[in-house]
Amino acid sequence: MTKLTLERNIQQNTFHLSDKTLTALTDIMYEQKVEAGSYLFWEGDQADKLFYIKEGHVKMTKATSDGKEYILNMFSNGDLFGELSSFMNIKYAYNAQVMKDSVIGVIQQKDLEIILWQQGEIAVEFLKWTSLLNQITQSKLRDLTFHGKLGALCSTLIRMANSYGEKTSEGIRITKKVKNGELGEYIGATRESVNRMLSDLRSKEILSQDKGYLIVRNLEELKQICHCENCPLEICRM
Repeated sequence: MTKLTLERNIQQNTFHLSDKTLTALTDIMYEQKVEAGSYLFWEGDQADKLFYIKEGHVKMTKATSDGKEYILNMFSNGDLFGELSSFMNIKYAYNAQVMKDSVIGVIQQKDLEIILWQQGEIAVEFLKWTSLLNQITQSKLRDLTFHGKLGALCSTLIRMANSYGEKTSEGIRITKKVKNGELGEYIGATRESVNRMLSDLRSKEILSQDKGYLIVRNLEELKQICHCENCPLEICRM
């Protein structure tokens, strides 16, 4: 089996896992090719697997009782995600949709548990990894709950700049094209509301747009609007 790519960057949530651990995971995972539009799991499914993206793009969504759908996380090459039941009967509280044809490494709980029992250092790393994922989720929920739609939008733009940004003479260019409707899914707002907020940010020269790409011209202003707590880059990510 091909070994995992051991690249490190702020887009990967394997940041706290050593090369030794990633190699051990390679040995117990099986490869699955998944077509765009398919679901790895649905809300309510048993949580007993982890998923490693070798190639592809997966989004986590959560539907509310009023029919709105929130994007909770976006995962791409090198990301590890999923939940394990352990000693409790845990079910997924969200959906995992594959956004483009992907190659996914699947790790079954029963196989992982053997490694965790045998190698204590790997178990410690997994505690750090689960803590990281929890902090990412909690920080997003905090932004949605306490800083309103504008604050949540600014926080999302900062996360995008950290995950997909490249520095230019104009500012930080977000290299991933994103439609206003998709931005709305991150913060639970309509496309029209996002249009108004983006227009206001552009009028204040905090943000600009070029050929469909967003450019953050004043990162500090975005941070002030969302009361940024300057979380580490591995937490402040999509």
